Amino acid sequence: MGQDLWLFEKKSIDKGFSRIAGIDEAGRGPLAGPVVSAAVILPIYLHIPGISDSKKLTPKKRAYLYDRIYDLAVSIGIGIVDPPEIDRINILQAALLSMAMASENLDPQPDCLLIDGIFMISSTLPQEPIPKGDALSISIAAASIIAKVTRDRLMERYHQDYPQFGFSKHKGYPTKAHKAAIRKFGCCPIHRQSFKGVKEYL
Repeated sequence: MGQDLWLFEKKSIDKGFSRIAGIDEAGRGPLAGPVVSAAVILPIYLHIPGISDSKKLTPKKRAYLYDRIYDLAVSIGIGIVDPPEIDRINILQAALLSMAMASENLDPQPDCLLIDGIFMISSTLPQEPIPKGDALSISIAAASIIAKVTRDRLMERYHQDYPQFGFSKHKGYPTKAHKAAIRKFGCCPIHRQSFKGVKEYL
């Protein structure tokens, strides 16, 4: 028997909460594209085999679980902060803003939040930051899958606009191929101009 992914949710249930949202973001590290967060409320004690931290899953498994979560969740909210705003307020603040937006976009609204990481977000709801929460809480793990797949699909869409950068392959992360493309072609409108690896080529 592995660890209980419902442990943090159970603690919240014991405190009297019933609509518990897990929140996670994707895309803090890339040189291009938005930061995307998801907030997910799952039915209490729902079992979805295979749910874990999205980074440990294959793209095919993530896509399958994305559809399962959308089929079964009580509510899903998405928050997206684009590159100009990332440049304006910095990536940490942009990630926290996208998480707050994802929470606000839930319907029905949650009565408490479990957040991946060490920071609180701007919200009046009771909240608990959980370091490495995407590997410890089923709600956060579900949110990590939704955020990652949503962001990957956005980057595949941007690939059609800017095919020379190869966004469909690396999703904007600083791979060798992406850095070489920036050196060759300069920057496009979805590059993060405040990031090292981009600002030198503006």
